[in-house]
Amino acid sequence: MKGILTGALAGWLLLVAPVQAADDQPDPELSPGWQSTRQALFESRPIAEGGDRLVLEAPPRAADAAVVPIAIRSNFGDAPDKEMRRAWLIIDKNPGPVAAIFTFEPGSGVVDMETRVRVEEYTWMRAVAELADGSLHMTTRFVKASGGCSAPAGKDPAVAAANMGRMKLRVLGATEDSGLTGAQLMISHPNESGMAMDQVTRLYPRPHFVRTIKVSYKGEPLMTAEVNFSISENPNFRFHFRTPEGDLREGGGELKAEVVDTDELRFETSVKLGAS
Repeated sequence: MKGILTGALAGWLLLVAPVQAADDQPDPELSPGWQSTRQALFESRPIAEGGDRLVLEAPPRAADAAVVPIAIRSNFGDAPDKEMRRAWLIIDKNPGPVAAIFTFEPGSGVVDMETRVRVEEYTWMRAVAELADGSLHMTTRFVKASGGCSAPAGKDPAVAAANMGRMKLRVLGATEDSGLTGAQLMISHPNESGMAMDQVTRLYPRPHFVRTIKVSYKGEPLMTAEVNFSISENPNFRFHFRTPEGDLREGGGELKAEVVDTDELRFETSVKLGAS
């Protein structure tokens, strides 16, 4: 009897193991969330593999599902028709899978974007880039995290409300020999998903989150981001943009950020490059 049970168990493990592996990291192209999102956003347009020209950085297993650091980095070359003009950040199994759409103005030189996101369950995450020539490229990462969208706020609601709309825009300096300048935008905002129950009232707050971010340099549009509650509480963005030689010295141009949330509240801040 013992031998029969052992043999049966071994056979069962052989049958189940491949299924568990498939469920753990299914084929990214077969993801139902991706199939519907792909049709809605891109219809039948071909999407090439990003390879080493488009990189999505994300932890394979997140320490905190409500604050998952991600980065989109591109390297398609310097030709004008290979500029990245738009980038989508898609989290297949989030309630709102299109976490962000970044639009970059011609000549902006923006080749990367870093932020922090919420992840509701084990999912494929993907970055899709559209170049100036109209081509689409995609890269994917499987992220193990759960409960990020429905997690309670990290700060006291009263404190979060009092600080809402405060922003800080920092210039991080130039990248050597690239002509690019780094910047970081920090926004105090609860970015309520509406999915986290208040443990005192047992009620769900209404969704209230940053919706649109516009960044300009010297009065000219640089970048626009359309985002949803998948972006973590107190949104934080880092990016690089092209600046003429000498703009980091005294007399450089003004970098400005304007933010609008779902309540149509508007916030703005600016910093002058080269200012002490």
